[in-house]
This record gives sequence, C-alpha cells and structure tokens, in this order.
Amino acid sequence: MTSNTDDVLSRRKFLIASGAVGVAGLAGCTENNTGGSDGGDSGGSEGGDSDSGGDGSEELSGAIDIAGSSTVFPLATAMAERFQKQNSGVNINIQSTGSGGGFANYFCPGDTDFNNASRPIKGEEENQCADNDVTPIELKVATDALTVVVNNDNDFIGEGLTVEQLQTIFSAEEAPTTWSDVNSEWPDEEIEIFGPTDASGTYDYFIEAIIGEEGPGHRQDYSATEQDRTIIQGVEGSEYAIGYLGFAYYSENTDSVQAVAVENDEGNFVEPSLDTALSGEYNPLSRPLFTYPSQGSLAEEHVAAFARYWMENSTSKEIVADEVGYVPLGDDEQQEMLDKLNAAIEEAN
Repeated sequence: MTSNTDDVLSRRKFLIASGAVGVAGLAGCTENNTGGSDGGDSGGSEGGDSDSGGDGSEELSGAIDIAGSSTVFPLATAMAERFQKQNSGVNINIQSTGSGGGFANYFCPGDTDFNNASRPIKGEEENQCADNDVTPIELKVATDALTVVVNNDNDFIGEGLTVEQLQTIFSAEEAPTTWSDVNSEWPDEEIEIFGPTDASGTYDYFIEAIIGEEGPGHRQDYSATEQDRTIIQGVEGSEYAIGYLGFAYYSENTDSVQAVAVENDEGNFVEPSLDTALSGEYNPLSRPLFTYPSQGSLAEEHVAAFARYWMENSTSKEIVADEVGYVPLGDDEQQEMLDKLNAAIEEAN
C-alpha cells in the first residue's frame, strides 16, 4: 500500500471540494459550478491550453449545462474555468450527479448539453436519448485509476488485495461480515464498506472489472454516497473500513487514507498512479473517462467552441495530470476525438 502519489497543484483541492459540496460560495447548495470564478493561476499557455473559441474577444455568449460523473467533474470544472476566462459571455453550469443519474435525469431528456461519464453509455440510455431526439457523441477525455482505499491503521492487508479477495468483499453472493471471513489470518473485526451509489459510473466500472457483469452483483449493505469526500471521511474514521473511488480524489487525500495495491493480470501487486495507469500495469482498475456532448447542442457556436477547447487541451499534462490528477490523452487519441467532434459539429449545422 502507498501514501505517496504524483504531485498535484493546490488548485485541485478547490475543485474536489467543489464537487463534494457544490462549489461552496459560487453556487449555493447544489453541486453546481456556475462559472465566473477566477480559477487561480491557470498557466494556460504553457500546458497546451489552446485559445479555442475565443481569441480574447467576448463575442461568444450563452449558457452550457453539464451533468454527470463526479469523477469527471473536477476535469470539466478545470476546463470550464479556463474557457470562461477567455469567453466571459459564456456561463457553464456543471452538476455532479453520477454518470447514470446524469444520463437518465438530465441529458437524455434533453435538459443538458453534455453528460460526463466514468463508463461508456449503456444501451438503455442510448434508447432513452433516441426517444427524445438526443444524439450523444462519445468523447474520451482522460484515463483514471480507480482506487481502493483503507484506513491508515490497517497493517494486515500487507502487499495488497487480489481480484478474488475484492470479489469476496464486495460481491452480493459472498458478503463477508468480518475481515477474517476473507482471510482467516486477518482480524475478526467487522468490515465497514464505503463506496459510490448505483447511479455512479465508478460503481458500474467496479462491477465490470472486479465482480463481473454476469456475476451476483454488488453487495448493498454498505454506505453508498455520490460524495467522494464522504467515502474518504468514512474510511479515515474507521480502522477496519474499505472503500473505492477515482484516483484524483485520493491523490488529494493521501494523508487521510491508504491506497491498496491490486494484483494485476500478471500476478503483480501494483499501486495506483498516473504512471501505472498510463502503462496499463494497473489493471483491471484503470479506465477511460468520457464526456458526451449532444449533437443538437453542438449547433450552438459557444457549445461547439467549448467542446473543441476541451478536446484541444485533453493532452495537457499541466491541466489533466498536474492539476486534476488523471492521465491525459495521447496525440493520436486526441486527433481521433477531434475528428469525431468536428464531424458531429458539421452534421449538426
């Protein structure tokens, strides 16, 4: 297990707190970022920060509504703040609702322009969108290392957990009560479990990667929340707790909890990090992150400009890795996403 990770900027702490408490001081009691914040020293021109859609002029104007993944929320916020500093007439409204909650309640009904997701859109969500004449355009924006965390006083797990042990802990079929139920050499103490709700893409991905889509499903006797901060606080406060969440939030809380190394497909215990996610070594828990603009919304100049801005900066180490804590796209992936986006914009118009 590790308590160290790649450095991230202090600005990251603001973004994470924003996702957890609703951008306190900016947007009231809901999880919104209504824009207009200074965003600190963005350092935009040095990290590949493109001046897309606004050459310093204020010609673009209008609102952009975004819902979806709490995991993608801080990345979307970082991009939105930079874009708004260059285009002050554009107001970007971001809600952290969970991937599934965003699709079902906002995006597919046609009420938002983008949905962020930490897993691909599901068939039933595509059908709901189609029923409302909404066409989602899938754009990969980064890679995450889904992170399993335990209390800092946990000294019995040792080198890490196997996928089989994670299956045992989180599976509805197994549902052990104590750690000794998982391994007889571990304490006969109750396991306290924290994690995202079933509206979260992180929850869905964990089932796919660890439990198996054809498996018994995720146990339901755990503390479920859409707030990553609550997962950290729960694990920090209980010696025998365990939970999981996106790497970026863990990276800002390395003093509060320990990340668990997970056995990969080569039998090696690998700790989550940007490097191990990028290399593919941290499997099966490294995963792609997405945003889905609505093709119809891309007919609006300010929406198309923001989508292009995000994709043009998706390779930025400064923004994606250093500030937010994810793996940026490579040049080839970025070009693929830009080609897809530009084709969708052209068709929308």
